[in-house]
Amino acid sequence: MKRIGILSDTHGYIAKQVWEFFKDCDELWHAGDCGQGVLEELMDWKPVRAVYGNCDGWDLRSITEEVADFDCEGMRVLMTHIGGWPGHYPPQVRRMLEVAKPDMFVCGHSHILKVMYDKEFDFLHINPGAAGRQGFHQKSTLVRLKVDDGKPKEVEIMEYSKF
Repeated sequence: MKRIGILSDTHGYIAKQVWEFFKDCDELWHAGDCGQGVLEELMDWKPVRAVYGNCDGWDLRSITEEVADFDCEGMRVLMTHIGGWPGHYPPQVRRMLEVAKPDMFVCGHSHILKVMYDKEFDFLHINPGAAGRQGFHQKSTLVRLKVDDGKPKEVEIMEYSKF
């Protein structure tokens, strides 16, 4: 069993809530738009899987990928920054999902928290919203869960003021 912390759209800022909510996590997944210094700071603290976002510079693009496809405790995970949501995937993401057949799809970009089951593709869709201050969102959000025997369990959400 692994405890996973999922975040996105930090845009160069790590709130104290990130450290508190993820303190017992075994690893972190960052779904893009990390911003300068955030990824390095998180990697000094915990193992991190990350993709770059549309606002990330070449410094981050040189050490991350556009799409991460990996296994976590028997669960296949696909993660990218701009991914859409169930019923509203961009054509290239839809094709990727059809081929990869993940058990979980993680994306960011919208700054809107979404944790929902996609019936068409038979996976859990997670967009952790935005953990940073930049953007239109009024509340910052984080997602935490456990992965055990190939299944996500005990999904929890933290919401806090971005100011």
